[in-house]
Amino acid sequence: MSLAAWRSQLRDPSFRQGATDMLGTGLGIGAWGLVTGVAMVKGGMSTPLALFMSLTVYAGSAQLAVLPLMVAGAPLWVIWLTAACVNLRFVIFSSMWRGYFAQLPRRHRLVLGYFSGDVIFVAFMRRFPTPRPDPAQVPYFWGAATTNWLAWQVPSVAGIVLANAIPLSWGLGFAGVLALLGILLSMLADRASWLATAVACTAAVAAFALPLKLNILVAIAAAVAAGLAMESGERALRRARVRAAGGGS
Repeated sequence: MSLAAWRSQLRDPSFRQGATDMLGTGLGIGAWGLVTGVAMVKGGMSTPLALFMSLTVYAGSAQLAVLPLMVAGAPLWVIWLTAACVNLRFVIFSSMWRGYFAQLPRRHRLVLGYFSGDVIFVAFMRRFPTPRPDPAQVPYFWGAATTNWLAWQVPSVAGIVLANAIPLSWGLGFAGVLALLGILLSMLADRASWLATAVACTAAVAAFALPLKLNILVAIAAAVAAGLAMESGERALRRARVRAAGGGS
């Protein structure tokens, strides 16, 4: 995106609306970012590597999921598989973004993919429930994405740089859990997501004794399977009702 186009986006009312809609979750995102930054350094990463990971990966759930595996010395394939499973939801997100952004150049869409996030997706879909292009969608996305990126990266970088000066007695891990719970609860909008969450919690506890923190991978796989099965069952039930209604008429 050119500088002139970026300036035009900044002046658009939809950009400001997107930024405003992200302010409500910004505190939770910031706490999560701070905890992740501290955790990376406390887990043994060098400061440059932690900064590189924060800026390039930009996926808090994946970062937190693989950190205990890295500390435990898990094989690389386990780390990669865990990160891939955690981020499987972005495949679904990207398929839904296509209805809004398919007309954009590929380079622009790739950049949108990097800045995409859970809370951005939820806010965007609430604002634009119908999957058809609208001139307000791109500036709205960038307003939300800019706010979300800054809310994550600034505290994350601060946590990385100041990790050795922040004592464990501050209980940042617990604060991060609370922030994650707040964000999670705001995203539980249907029965499938509630079921997937319950299954993930149960599977993580049941498989806790597995080595190399593999209970995380088990919980992710179980949650994805449960969510997909629930959605498939609901679609089949809706089709059956439509057929029954058609036959009754």
